[in-house]
Amino acid sequence: MKTSPPSLQVLVAGGGIAGLTAAIAFASRGYSVRLFERAPGFAEIGAGLQLSPNATRLLRRLGVLDRLLPAAVRPQAVVLRDAHGLGELGRVPLGQAAERRWGGPYLTIHRADLQSALLARAGQDPNITIVTGAAVRDAAFHARGVTLSTDRNGTIEEASGGLLVASDGVWSTLRGAILDGMDDSFTGLVAWRTTLRRGAATDFAERLIGADVVTAFLHPRFHLVAYPLRAGAAINLVAVTKGDAQSQSWTAGTDATALKKAVSGAAKPLAELVESAGTWTSWPLHIVDAKGPWTRPEGVVLIGDAAHAMTPFAAQGAAMAIEDAEVLAGIVALHDDDIPLALQIYETERRPRVLRVEQRGALNRFAWNASGPVALVRNFVLKRRSGARLAADLDWLYGQDVTQSSG
Repeated sequence: MKTSPPSLQVLVAGGGIAGLTAAIAFASRGYSVRLFERAPGFAEIGAGLQLSPNATRLLRRLGVLDRLLPAAVRPQAVVLRDAHGLGELGRVPLGQAAERRWGGPYLTIHRADLQSALLARAGQDPNITIVTGAAVRDAAFHARGVTLSTDRNGTIEEASGGLLVASDGVWSTLRGAILDGMDDSFTGLVAWRTTLRRGAATDFAERLIGADVVTAFLHPRFHLVAYPLRAGAAINLVAVTKGDAQSQSWTAGTDATALKKAVSGAAKPLAELVESAGTWTSWPLHIVDAKGPWTRPEGVVLIGDAAHAMTPFAAQGAAMAIEDAEVLAGIVALHDDDIPLALQIYETERRPRVLRVEQRGALNRFAWNASGPVALVRNFVLKRRSGARLAADLDWLYGQDVTQSSG
């Protein structure tokens, strides 16, 4: 077992969920970390997130979970409903049952609240330095490691380290410039989001979407997920439809005509909810092929969306980023005298799990958007399966301890 303090300097590009978690994970193991974020500050971007137990267990280990809980909601179930008749098709028990079964809570949370909790934890660690307003431009490799070039208001600054963690998102600069990785690709799907204050929807709509559950409405032309946020004070609505690529932005537009058209064939109360919800924000769903390269032996590694951005049908984007960060830091801590070996082990161990999560998302999309006889079979199967059996189908995802490295 290593007894000397780690001397590896870790550079992190990107201050989203993946980057902040990576900074904390490495710093908690004694490494000096410098994180570079292109934005001048950490603004409140995004809306709701679902954090399953495989993520919350790791956040607890990193000292983040307790900071997050006051703003989070612990839903009691995930409820699947047919968007045509609004009848319940299936129910996965969460709440205390989730904690007993999978060792961590299932939470719904605003992205900004998770970011704030991560920032608060990072701010208390003297091993972490956060540099904002620093757009990553390039990186060079040499015998001593990696030199990262950043642009701060037109001034090019350099930072050197032994490992560069590229967590700069689905539209990553580093993926193409350094790893020659695959470009992101548009899925043909657009996600729509809005947030309602509790009490702003009609009484029927509030009963329909539930104050303490995650509700997914399934339809051939769309799916819509609703769940509570901000300690129950708000309701997050997220819908996915077919659409155009638009721009590379999380806030690409507010004309919800396409969404309202897709939902027009659903039950009237659901269509009325979408119509009356106010302003919808849309963003194009892009993915990154998880089979592409994630590492270079000289000392660079992609994590989170930069490596394997996926569709939201398994609700695992944030969880996979958190897993990536903690697993990477753990493997590097075992092999920081041989970074090429550490990165090889990381990529070998992580890829099969990420690919399996992608496959689960593809299965969910097929089932949720089924029509005709396939939808009838789906409904029949879901109604006959108990909550315990539906939960058991998720044991591999929510219950696996991904930190048990074979390296």
